Amino acid sequence: MRHFLTLKDFTKEEILEIVETGLSIKKNLKAKIYNQELKNQTLAMVFEKSSTRTRVSFETGMFQLGGHALFLSNRDIHLGRGEPVKDTARVISGMCDMVMIRTFEHSMIEEFARYSSVPVINGLTDSYHPVQLLADYMTLVEYGMDKNIVAAYVGDGNNMTHSWMMLAAKLGFELRIATPKGYEPDSRVLEDALTIAKESGAVIKVMNDPKEAVSGATVVTTDTWVSMGQEEEKEERVKTFEGFMVDDAMMSLAQKDARFLHCLPAYRGLEVSEELFEKHSEIVFSEAENRLHAQKGLMVWLDKNRGD
Repeated sequence: MRHFLTLKDFTKEEILEIVETGLSIKKNLKAKIYNQELKNQTLAMVFEKSSTRTRVSFETGMFQLGGHALFLSNRDIHLGRGEPVKDTARVISGMCDMVMIRTFEHSMIEEFARYSSVPVINGLTDSYHPVQLLADYMTLVEYGMDKNIVAAYVGDGNNMTHSWMMLAAKLGFELRIATPKGYEPDSRVLEDALTIAKESGAVIKVMNDPKEAVSGATVVTTDTWVSMGQEEEKEERVKTFEGFMVDDAMMSLAQKDARFLHCLPAYRGLEVSEELFEKHSEIVFSEAENRLHAQKGLMVWLDKNRGD
């Protein structure tokens, strides 16, 4: 049984195959060809964290593949209200064909997957957001930016940072991460990524100067400085991250044809300026749409690789 909890568990070839599957399905969709690869299957969507893109993309994607998606918040099921995760996992996986979970602790989704009899997909945890990176890389492929990548991540060392590290390590490109001191990525995740990078040839650097990170980059990306659950830290974080906004001046340090990516939602005037965001809005919203197509490719790939 293959689960999709982090890119660490997948080879370069498998990641590229998933993205290519998504691109093929997208091409068919644009031509109004619906092959319904998951006809009559059911996806359980467990949400302990709310989301616009995750819910719409998975629910729409499952419908387009001929299946059905169930939205399950922690108000709708017993998970987190007395029933052990392992019991909920065995119940849901006994009734549904696949499960997507968006939650806080990564250990929760790992436990769920351990007891699930069907594939489990990480729709986001505090540690990783791998489905977003599938969409990001798909977007770079479509824009012809997937060769000789030099990516700069500017901002908080959060789940997006960790996922960029894993993508870079697996695919073998250069990634520069710039965070304020004290906000660097998890050292254990960095160690894992650097170990993988030794085999792939990836270069992963962590620094505290955003200008150094962006200089000569082909791709510049960022994320919110205040993730869900960190609202009480907002005032302190805004002060700490001063100088880390991606704006025209910072972007001018990248290569002339460099692209800007953002996983959304974007908070203009904080991690990105209004002007810079709007200049790159076409690719950012293509990136958002590709959540739909990349995740369809992922679900089809997982279904074909159940091992049963």
